[in-house]
Amino acid sequence: MQSQALAVILLATITLCASVPIGYASENASRPTIGTQEIGLSAGYLLSDCLRARCKTEQSGLAFMPSWMMTMTDPIGDSWYQGQLSLGAEAVYIQFQEPHLTHGIGFTPKIKYSFVAPDRIRPYVEFAGGPFWTDLGGKIPEQHGQFNFILTGGFGISYFLTDQAALNVGYRFQHISNARTRQPNVGLNSNLPFVGFSFYF
Repeated sequence: MQSQALAVILLATITLCASVPIGYASENASRPTIGTQEIGLSAGYLLSDCLRARCKTEQSGLAFMPSWMMTMTDPIGDSWYQGQLSLGAEAVYIQFQEPHLTHGIGFTPKIKYSFVAPDRIRPYVEFAGGPFWTDLGGKIPEQHGQFNFILTGGFGISYFLTDQAALNVGYRFQHISNARTRQPNVGLNSNLPFVGFSFYF
């Protein structure tokens, strides 16, 4: 199942790249201005990362993350770290396939810092966190309730295919827990490699 999911994501990425005009490869990508909006969709496969001895559940599954962002600043700095700050929100849907076929959905405010000193290849770091509901809770020893919180932090690279479209690839570390609102609260940690695309307007 993991190989099939990754194959579908890879095929979608290749198809998107193939649709880009060849002549654009020699052009420069313009930088977003304040107020530029970004609509994105990312998909990846969740891989368990148990950092504590009490964590016994190896969870895995597909993850989809539609998002909206807005550029809030002009470029900050004048060296390699020059970048722009974006704020927005993201929804997350996870279909847990292990240890039980269950589902999770959440909504998170999101912040992203994009390094714009490079031209069309732009690294970024991002953080998000918010409420998360999953019916996996109550079926595993780490979490007995269905209402939890999700925190993510990661990095990626945006490759601008045009001024209005970018291909994204990256990695996130993800943590799900109930924020000590009840016991037990061991938490579920996972690694999330992902690919996606963004449109700017």
